[in-house]
Amino acid sequence: MVLKRMFSRGSLGDLNERRAKKRSRTNPKDLRAPGRKFVIVTTAALPWMTGTSVNPLLRAVYLANGDTTREVTLLVPWLARKDQRIVYPKRVEFKTPSEQEAYIMDWTKKRVGFAPKILIAWYPGRYATDKGSIVPVGDITLRVPKASRDVAILEEPEHLCWYHPGARWTSRFKHVVGIIHTNYLEYARREEDGERKEQILRWINHLTARCHTHKVIKLSDAVQEFARSITQNVHGVSNGFIDAGREKAKRIKKEGSGAFSRGAYFIGKCVWAKGYSELMHVVGDFNEKYAKSAKERLEMDVYGDGDDFADVKAAVAEKALPLSLLGRLDHANEKILDYKVFINPSLSDVVATTSAEALAMGKFVVCAEHPSNAFFATFPNCRTYSNMDEFAKCIREVTTSTPKPMTDDEIHRLTWEAATERLLDAA
Repeated sequence: MVLKRMFSRGSLGDLNERRAKKRSRTNPKDLRAPGRKFVIVTTAALPWMTGTSVNPLLRAVYLANGDTTREVTLLVPWLARKDQRIVYPKRVEFKTPSEQEAYIMDWTKKRVGFAPKILIAWYPGRYATDKGSIVPVGDITLRVPKASRDVAILEEPEHLCWYHPGARWTSRFKHVVGIIHTNYLEYARREEDGERKEQILRWINHLTARCHTHKVIKLSDAVQEFARSITQNVHGVSNGFIDAGREKAKRIKKEGSGAFSRGAYFIGKCVWAKGYSELMHVVGDFNEKYAKSAKERLEMDVYGDGDDFADVKAAVAEKALPLSLLGRLDHANEKILDYKVFINPSLSDVVATTSAEALAMGKFVVCAEHPSNAFFATFPNCRTYSNMDEFAKCIREVTTSTPKPMTDDEIHRLTWEAATERLLDAA
């Protein structure tokens, strides 16, 4: 009777095909399957212009834009007014989450050039002054309705789960992917008793990521090892930077280096660990030991604000370095287009979004030979150095030559569309 029923419904081949289709529909790892529901969880939100607010937001937008059957929710922290005053730019505060959501959506539409098709949800967070970052309050998995608990992408899974009091994320979602943004071991290493703190934090990060994720994506090998991990840069740059680069390429063909009216700059959150120590070192050393005349001296404009702004400004003045600290500025600001060289000597980055944006805008990028810069080093306008002799060589080259316009393939590799495909493959 069993055989009769089987053959009455079709051949064994048909039965196997139906079983295969059923498995493919229920395979939690098939992130390209239509109708998947993604929840992207991160540790910061606009108007805080930090990598963990901007990149997860853009990831959500382009993930939703790539398939109309996907439902994409961005889960971000809501801060009390006193914490908003610490974290957000001066005179920017929100009374309700809906006010902040409107701000985020407006910024996003201007940045990407189309209306975002994402949902924004909120979890309670607080600013931890000792860590300089936002930590969740309570079990934030419960902020996601059961019907939407399909795929979770945890931006900074170790950070999100340091104080997580509830069930494992992997027990509440079908597939959980962690994306490692920050080299927390490097930060720990710079503190008092840093070696011991680094060892402890290494194991905490390892265990939290192992407990709460099915897969970990490291943006570069600048970070520690994690279980079930793969290294892949899954960040991209917005179309505005790409378009600016294309326009700059047209000017370069006509004017050469005349297309740039300014020299070198750096942009980044003004905390010592974000490359400011290294910046002062390379500029000071170059001008003291390698600049043969006043004309060859390296002078730079520096954009960014943060907890260490006053200390950095005092140190620059004490050493009489030719660094102009100009405060906060969006990297997409028109002023930035005039610079020819972006210098980023940071050794604490995992992947510097600003370096990708500078390449997209058609600039030279000078950065350290470091795992965090491996992706950028494959582009013709990127110059890397491992010592001061090589740094001096890079500076002399970029100040006396013109960036090469990128090919369409090179430009595509920087886009969020390409980054989204890399994400779906890696996850």
